[in-house]
Amino acid sequence: MKEFPEVKKRLGFGCMRLPMIGEQVDIEQVKRMMDLFLEKGFNYFDTAHGYIRGLSELTIRECLTSRYPRDKYILTNKLTDNFFRCEEDIDRVFSDQLKACGVDYFDFYLMHAQNRDRFEYFKRRHAYERALKFKEEGKIKHFGISFHDTADILDQILTEYPQIEVVQIQFNYLDYNDLTVQSRLCYEVCVKHDKRVIVMEPIKGGNLIKLPEKAMDLVKNSGVSPANLAIRFAATPKNMFMVLSGMSTFEQMEENVSFMENFIPLTEEEIAFTQDIAMAIKEEGMINCTSCRYCVEGCPQHILIPDLFSCYNSKKHLNDWTADFYYERVATVGHGKANACIKCGKCERTCPQHLPIRDLLIEVSKEFDK
Repeated sequence: MKEFPEVKKRLGFGCMRLPMIGEQVDIEQVKRMMDLFLEKGFNYFDTAHGYIRGLSELTIRECLTSRYPRDKYILTNKLTDNFFRCEEDIDRVFSDQLKACGVDYFDFYLMHAQNRDRFEYFKRRHAYERALKFKEEGKIKHFGISFHDTADILDQILTEYPQIEVVQIQFNYLDYNDLTVQSRLCYEVCVKHDKRVIVMEPIKGGNLIKLPEKAMDLVKNSGVSPANLAIRFAATPKNMFMVLSGMSTFEQMEENVSFMENFIPLTEEEIAFTQDIAMAIKEEGMINCTSCRYCVEGCPQHILIPDLFSCYNSKKHLNDWTADFYYERVATVGHGKANACIKCGKCERTCPQHLPIRDLLIEVSKEFDK
């Protein structure tokens, strides 16, 4: 199994959910967060070309790469299908990414959000071969994929491209035995192929932090915070070398580095306990949206789907009295309400969680659009 000694600790800074001031990134807060992260000995940063409408890469340049020597951080970027239509486009996209981030090379470069259809799209355009050429040229150090599909598709990809060094999968205790996400089964495929694993969504877009009452009571009795339990669960298996956390406040950063600075794996008893919590969450029937926002980009009605799901979860399962106010005054201002959905299905085709979004929006509408 390949090791990556340049990666110092198991917690990575995922730059998809940065702190915001309106539509802009809170640059000064991000600088403080990155300073603390590096000060505590962490050095892994993750972005993609489309994160926060392109602002993520530019923020990395302003807050990280222009302020620290290149050997102080590890930077991962990804090739996303939205940005290239043919093989010839890939060099241009890659060059744009290097420029946006302010670097001459990426430490890790991943084929983004691979599933059955995207894998075929990438193959027809020789994207894997182009990335491997970048590696030969020294423009990337390590080649891998991020993945959202079933274990059999992952097995196919790793069989066809043994050059893949790392696989980024969704892995958390709520999805561990989920029949759709298949966290455990995908991890086992990575072990079979002797690949190191990067974890995304360890707290499932915040769903494992703000828990329903019954689940929260269980966590409180454990003596650790919800974030502590969720991130350490994701970091515990042997082949895991990195767990990404999309930290969006300085306080979240402080908490996560406090228990990951000297990482202690979960015991077998603690791992079993997480499944009790997962059962308590599922009994509440929450919408398990991770707020990746892939669904928002192509919505013809401009519905902020994750925001509406958050409102619904807050009102139905967390008894949050502000949910109605947020729905009317924030989440739908300048955007479509749930009842604006025309059921085109674009959102469901891009959802990594395979959620029945059209049906769920009907439920949201029943709750709020009265």
